[in-house]
Amino acid sequence: MAARAALPRGTSRIEALLEFEHIDVLREGRHVVHDLSLHIGFPEHVAIVGPNGAGKSTLLRLIARECYPVPSPRMVCRLLGRERWNVFELRSHLGIVSGDVLDRFPPDATAGDVVASTLANPHTSRVAEALRRLGISALEGRNVRELSSGECRRVALARALVHRPRALILDEPSASLDIVAQRDLRAAMRALAREGIGIVLVTHHLEDVIPEIGRVVFLKDGRVIDDGPKRSLFAREPLRRLFGGDIDIEENDGVFSLR
Repeated sequence: MAARAALPRGTSRIEALLEFEHIDVLREGRHVVHDLSLHIGFPEHVAIVGPNGAGKSTLLRLIARECYPVPSPRMVCRLLGRERWNVFELRSHLGIVSGDVLDRFPPDATAGDVVASTLANPHTSRVAEALRRLGISALEGRNVRELSSGECRRVALARALVHRPRALILDEPSASLDIVAQRDLRAAMRALAREGIGIVLVTHHLEDVIPEIGRVVFLKDGRVIDDGPKRSLFAREPLRRLFGGDIDIEENDGVFSLR
């Protein structure tokens, strides 16, 4: 049996969202993820932070089962307690939100069409429920090409929520948003976290790490280089190791930002 990675204090293996151990991913013969071990419990709120090229996108593709690790006797790649998943079944348990999801829809698609797109019955009341949870019921009949970037991001969130998933995986959620849209999106994330939905946030923006996220994982060169409490890692020396330069930050009511 493969050796199990050590767990952060307070994390239980009884209910695991994600168990990755000794994961290697190759692209064109080069390691993009190397000997990665990561355990995320459920429900847990975790931020995975790293610079460009750290392997964050590959990690997301592993979670979404869009790519697979190199098989080895030590390797474990388990989601919600299972190593094998039908991808469509998995996506009913994990809501994955990326910034480009609305680009895949035809130009006449409405916000309601987008949210309903993953449901077998597009007329279900779940569409209205998901829009209502994010305060965007008024957008249901609006063409997505007419929406602001902030509205589009919340529609993408509603699409992920329509299956009532156990956890949300958020990929750089505030990218390309203006200040007001960032504020509104983070408020929505905070409300969902307080409802008990697991949150896995992948970002290189410290401001995206909402107060409800207490654990941070630093990813660099395809490896986990630090894993621990947010207040310990959002400090000068750990951030210097991660980003390769001195970074001054400040905290205000649990929100960290560049000084």
